[in-house]
Amino acid sequence: MIPKKDFKMEVLKWADIVGVKPKEIHIRGMKKKLASCSSKGRLTFSYALLNEDYETRSKVIVHELLHLRYPTHNKMFKVMLRAHLSKGRII
Repeated sequence: MIPKKDFKMEVLKWADIVGVKPKEIHIRGMKKKLASCSSKGRLTFSYALLNEDYETRSKVIVHELLHLRYPTHNKMFKVMLRAHLSKGRII
């Protein structure tokens, strides 16, 4: 399990790579999903994600960060998601 503080640092490192700045980062219990992104720039991640491996966390983090730039799952969103995740580990 990754500590909340370290997880938030992971999100901020990815945000720097993706080129976005989330307004808020929250971690809370979520019943049906691992994360969400509000139209106001607030990212919310499930506590369950703290128990996942680095690759799974990265996929969810990058996915939500890209929604700050691309609200829908359009072609550019998918291209950018693949491009960022192909870079590998950031830490």
